[in-house]
Order: sequence, then structure tokens, then C-alpha cells
Amino acid sequence: MNRFILVLVIFLVACAPSAQQPPVFLPVILSTATAYIDASYPTAQVQVAVPNQVTSGIEVRMERAAVDGKNVNADVCFSLPDNSDWGIASASLNYGGTILSEYGTTLVNLQEPVGGQSGQRCDTLTFIVPPDADLSNSTIVIDSIAATPREGEYCSVYMPKIQQAMLERSTGIVLDCLDVNGVLTMQIISMPPGMTQEQAEQVVYSDEFYSVKGPWSFSFSLAR
Repeated sequence: MNRFILVLVIFLVACAPSAQQPPVFLPVILSTATAYIDASYPTAQVQVAVPNQVTSGIEVRMERAAVDGKNVNADVCFSLPDNSDWGIASASLNYGGTILSEYGTTLVNLQEPVGGQSGQRCDTLTFIVPPDADLSNSTIVIDSIAATPREGEYCSVYMPKIQQAMLERSTGIVLDCLDVNGVLTMQIISMPPGMTQEQAEQVVYSDEFYSVKGPWSFSFSLAR
């Protein structure tokens, strides 16, 4: 019996892993492959034939249009009516009977008005199109630019011109700036009988007081 136990112990010791056995490290393979770009996605760039246009007193310039894969990019600059926070409010890409109104904007440059000289904002507009889009006869239309009023601008910038418009149109709406919790706030203090508060606000806060309408239209060809 003792002999059997001794043989069993020797067998187990022989099968056990050695404590001195070095660890095995698997090699790490780093991929050097680049992203695959389908050849059907075009890449082209073109200068716009008529880059400058003036409408409603605002100059808009689009010097370059380019297609890179699914993206049609256009560099657009426009003069600023004042020092408010202006941006492109509505634009579209027209190509092959398709009107694409969804787009993204990336700020490129902003120059605030200084010393009586108008400022300028430049953005890159990006439209996403399918790879087979026929861009040989394309047009980008800037329909309007608009300002997002900053804190305090309703009273200092917008109320005077809105009130003037209300008087010229004989709307009967009277505005004033009142202290609300320590902040001057534009308020409707009078309106004609029969006009609701909601109706008066629709008139006062109409887009016409915070936007400039075009259109500014730029045609180009990005044929593959």
C-alpha cells in the first residue's frame, strides 16, 4: 500500500507544471491598413463662376465648391448687418431635380464689425449626397441668414426697430423694457382689443425682425 502511494506521488509531481517555466507571450499584431474608400465616391473641386452676390444689402460670397466622398462642401462668407450672432438660417443644394435642404455648418472665420466697417462670417456648408449623385449642374441657394439675440439685445437692438414697424403698420402693439428680476426684458404692454397675447407675440417675434432674406444663388458643375 505504501509503495502504491509513493508511485502515485511521483506521478503527480511529474505531471505538475514547473514553477520555473517562463510565461508565453503571444505577439501583438498592429494593423497598418488604411480605410477603404470606394472608387464610386467622387472627389472634385471647382471655382464658382459668379462668387459674389448682393441681395437685401447683404453680400454673400461662395468661391469654392467641392465633393469629397458623400460630402458636398461649400465655403460661404457673408457680411454681417450688425454685431449680433448671425448665421445661415436656410440653404439648399439643388442637383438633378433633387432639392436637399438638410445641411451642416462649420465656422471657419468670424470678423466682428469694427469702426463702422461691417463684419464678416465664413462657414463651410456640408450636404450629404449619394455616391451616384449627378452634380454636373448644381446650385446652392442661401435663402436667409438670421440672428440669435443675445441677452439684453431684445431691448438694445431689436425693440426700437420692432416698435417702429408696429407704429408704421398701425398694429396698436406697444412695447417697453421692464426690469424682471434685475434684467431688462422686452414686454408687450399694450395691444388692441380682441388681440390675444399669443397673437401679439407672433407679430412681435416674427422672423422678419431677426433675419434677412435672399436668395443668394450659386451654380457650379462638379461632374465626375
